[in-house]
Amino acid sequence: MSNEIRIFEGKQIRSSWNEKQEEWYFSIVDIIEVLTESKNPRRYWSDLKRKMKEEEGADQLYENIVQLKLKAPDGKMRETDAADMQGVFRIIQSVPSPKAEPFKMWLAEVGKERIDETIDPEITIDRALETYLKKGYTREWINQRLQSIQVRKELTDTWQEHGVTEGKEYAILTNEISKAWSGMTTRKYKDFKGLKKENLRDNMSTTELILNMLAETATKDIAESANPKGLEENKKIARRGGNIAGNARKEIEVETGKPVITSKNAIDFGKLMDNVTKIVEEGERNDGELQ
Repeated sequence: MSNEIRIFEGKQIRSSWNEKQEEWYFSIVDIIEVLTESKNPRRYWSDLKRKMKEEEGADQLYENIVQLKLKAPDGKMRETDAADMQGVFRIIQSVPSPKAEPFKMWLAEVGKERIDETIDPEITIDRALETYLKKGYTREWINQRLQSIQVRKELTDTWQEHGVTEGKEYAILTNEISKAWSGMTTRKYKDFKGLKKENLRDNMSTTELILNMLAETATKDIAESANPKGLEENKKIARRGGNIAGNARKEIEVETGKPVITSKNAIDFGKLMDNVTKIVEEGERNDGELQ
């Protein structure tokens, strides 16, 4: 299961794609909140669930509802009711809302996107590119970010092949890599940049991204060569891979006289781009006046 955040009319819908079933599951509470604009969507869903259970029976109601661990507003992974497409459509029928039809169309589009992406993975890359461009990132940064996604996927695949369990153990190894190359755990790194739930890599500079990729690529290559088994052996490999990028960071800092790790985040990068754009536009206007 791979968790994602889908957006409907500016509202977040926590979602999860089941690769084996090739089926989307959506947080029912999030859907209820979107459709009803209730201040207490959990209570609303609890009352609706009881009503549907009385009308249809427990077996029929829970046929398309599962408990999934999705990220809660406090950042923790918590179990929540989720439903597949069929289950969501059934719930929508029981919720009087002017947004019901637009939401059904949105669901259909979400399903179509996944099918299109399965047929042509390049569509996924194009969509990510468009999203980052809208946020104001440079094409140079975006190219590195997309590459970092591939590097990360290759690393986690290698971990899985060498006896590492997805979830907590991935996080432990990621921390080992981060400490070795940046000198900080992932949490301290995010705190340094003033981040809470935001993605750390989305808030790295180009140099930070490249060094993080080097650390993860080196870890993957060493693991494939050394063939470690389980968490403890992979922790040692993670430190070795991270140290390679850590040494590169130190050399850059010696040559430039400046720290590589920056407290700047995506907001600061966006402001920087705005300033550059204004300077360029001002220069173009001045050039036009001189002519």
